[in-house]
Amino acid sequence: MSRDAIAMHMIDIEQLRTFVAIADHRSFTRAGEVVHKTQSAVSMQMKRLEERVGRPLFARDGRGVRLTEDGERLLGYARRILRLNSECLASFEEAALTGRVRLGVPDDYAERYLPEILARFSQTHPQAEVTVVCEPSPMLMDRLRGEDLDLAIVTHVASRGYPAEVVRIERLLWVASARHTVHEETPLPLALGRPTCDWRQDATAKLEAMGRAFRILYASWNSSAVGAAVQAGLAVSVLPESAVRSGMRVLGPSDGFPALATCKIAILRNRSAATPLSAALAEEIRLSLDNLGSYTAGEAAE
Repeated sequence: MSRDAIAMHMIDIEQLRTFVAIADHRSFTRAGEVVHKTQSAVSMQMKRLEERVGRPLFARDGRGVRLTEDGERLLGYARRILRLNSECLASFEEAALTGRVRLGVPDDYAERYLPEILARFSQTHPQAEVTVVCEPSPMLMDRLRGEDLDLAIVTHVASRGYPAEVVRIERLLWVASARHTVHEETPLPLALGRPTCDWRQDATAKLEAMGRAFRILYASWNSSAVGAAVQAGLAVSVLPESAVRSGMRVLGPSDGFPALATCKIAILRNRSAATPLSAALAEEIRLSLDNLGSYTAGEAAE
């Protein structure tokens, strides 16, 4: 096969980057802002990408766009190609990316996400040192403001006003022990975070709105302690979808439990102490946690 023939069968990496941005933001205009291109340049890139794969990738959806079935199929490949591209480039930059980066993360996110993130980051940046601080999201925000951290993975609440990059959205779920019937008790015993916890406020407000009596049996920032109370059959709690463990039962409307708000996970950055190393770790976190492309337009826009 000639070199020109091989080139005809290759997909441009920049076209894929723009394609993923459109899929994430459901807008050619917003995607152009993200990849620093004009809307006409974005449209031209996508026209060429559609010509390359021979299938339409987008369909109009009100004022925005959505992916076609072929677009959804390409999205998975595009994310993997971009991830491998980032890993490849990072492996050749490791000599320059040395030093220490300070990462803050709540303990439940640390348990679920950090093993993969740190394993991958250490492979591409073996000379880097990552210091991890585990505290609740509000405390991590205070540490960032005090410049005690370079990055933080937090539960994002827009009203707190701190610039953030939302990288993951999950459903919040009512959970109880699969072996007990504590969810049928009155008043309902709950194991939740401290009074300032947004998940706790949403859960108790929903119960109050439906007139269901409850009592806070356990209150803790520590997710392991809350999970232990649930699995022991002592209380009902609220957890993100990815935190539901074996032995837990998800409770829904058929059990008398109303739907809850979504949980948005975000990256916060200390802009005054930004370094290539902290930027590389932020990119690894984003790639590891990103599920926005698999979320529907309605859910992602909440």
